[in-house]
Amino acid sequence: MRKFSLLDHQLIPKHEIIPEDEIKSVLKEFNIDKEQLPKIKVADPVIQEIGGQVGEVVRITRNSQTAGEAYYYRLVIA
Repeated sequence: MRKFSLLDHQLIPKHEIIPEDEIKSVLKEFNIDKEQLPKIKVADPVIQEIGGQVGEVVRITRNSQTAGEAYYYRLVIA
């Protein structure tokens, strides 16, 4: 029996944990602190599936008909 993966569903955008050096460049680009990023709970089913931990930053890649690919960043919280 195959386990269903949320990430295989067409309505769930790509979620990935980004490395610390990339986090620094994102924060510098937007001139913000890590705590100023929008939040996502560690209990979120997709965060649990990708193994996200509190304090990590997740990049969400959404496809848009007008903008192409758009990136959204979220700080994982308890």
